[in-house]
Amino acid sequence: MEGFFKLRKHDTTIGREIMAGITTFVTMAYILFVNPQVLSATGMNESAVFFATSIGAGIITLLMGLFVNYPIALAPGMGLNAYFAVIAATHGGQMSWQTALGAVFISGIVFIILTVTKIRQLLVRAVPDSLKLAITVGIGLFITIIGLKIGDVMKMQFVGGQSTSYTPAPPHNMISNTDWLPVLGSLQNHATQLTLIGVFIIAIMMALRVPGAILIGILLTTVIGIPMGVTDLSGLQHPHFLPDFSNLAVGKLSLQGVLHYGIISSLFTFTFVELFDTFGTLVGTANKAGLLEGEDGEKRLGRAMLVDATGVSFGALLGTSTITAFVESGSGIAAGGRTGLTAVTTGILFLASLFLAPIALIVPDMATAPALIMVGVLMMGAVRNIDWDNMGLAIPAFLTIVLMPLTYSISNGIAVGFAAFVVINGILWLFRREHTKIHWLMWIIVVLAAWRYLMYYQQ
Repeated sequence: MEGFFKLRKHDTTIGREIMAGITTFVTMAYILFVNPQVLSATGMNESAVFFATSIGAGIITLLMGLFVNYPIALAPGMGLNAYFAVIAATHGGQMSWQTALGAVFISGIVFIILTVTKIRQLLVRAVPDSLKLAITVGIGLFITIIGLKIGDVMKMQFVGGQSTSYTPAPPHNMISNTDWLPVLGSLQNHATQLTLIGVFIIAIMMALRVPGAILIGILLTTVIGIPMGVTDLSGLQHPHFLPDFSNLAVGKLSLQGVLHYGIISSLFTFTFVELFDTFGTLVGTANKAGLLEGEDGEKRLGRAMLVDATGVSFGALLGTSTITAFVESGSGIAAGGRTGLTAVTTGILFLASLFLAPIALIVPDMATAPALIMVGVLMMGAVRNIDWDNMGLAIPAFLTIVLMPLTYSISNGIAVGFAAFVVINGILWLFRREHTKIHWLMWIIVVLAAWRYLMYYQQ
């Protein structure tokens, strides 16, 4: 242990590292419950997604601990799984879930190439910090809306030019006879009641700084849902250690389908969002642990990026959305985790969680919806660091944030926000010679995004 993980060098002990790994697992284990629920909207089998989530998170986290010696855990990321579900939804999706897995797999290959060639670092420098933060905030709002919808707290109601039961009628000239508007769910609905109960449980525990608040909240909400008739226990009538994994999605991705539907749009979003999300998480958590100092720190960060990139394609092969570094790893670091032994402990617990599958699969949507809403709260905190005094940054950031949830598309928010940044600061340079510097890669990204939308609306 000492020779492999260099425990003394990092001023830590085996006991401390193991406890840190357990803390990290408890904090992020909610993904075992949430990911199957989110991806099931695409028609994927929940047992298959649970298997892919558990195995994928376990193996890649072990790789991070053994290959990089970092106390950072990885699992299918929130936000990217939401985007996956939207483009591959059973009703109205742009492509099948097999094709979406193919897009994730190819984006992982692209990610590996970008990491090895160090283009990844160049891309990170090209985008202003305010826009990176805006992407995080926008995804947080996007996740919150998904949570509100699956928890029946928010519904889309056909207006038909008349007022709804739950909201005042908007001015007549603001709606047409074929508009759908978001409205509040009925408080007489047990599903809505359970979601709101879950929100308050998690919110109170988070305010009290209870470790693993989200996971505990999901479990308590599930139990409360039993007498309310929302939690279905029929899956436990024939108890067994492992669920039926006969419908696994391992190797069922479709590469041909990706090429048929057009690879640029899906690849751009998967790769781009993963790029900045991972970079921020890895740098932030590693810096908190004091692991970025010196030349060795930079080399290890490069290896960590390579492991993360490998996890993207590996997760797609198993049958889940993008596997990425989790910001919840910071909880383990705060508990004293400084080496890969922390990650190894977390990885082993993820693999062992296969035996929790029968319990995980009875968790209702209304128990995971509060978790999505609270994850949105955590991601919203990045808004404070956006430069709101610089209109050349503030306006693009604002458009990025609001268009993601309002158009129900992460890629729309990124495309419009980036285009606004280039146009506004380009014009400022022409007339005032004052502007925020525009990296040449930003021009290329905006041109590609414009081309994508022009081709889309010509179809």
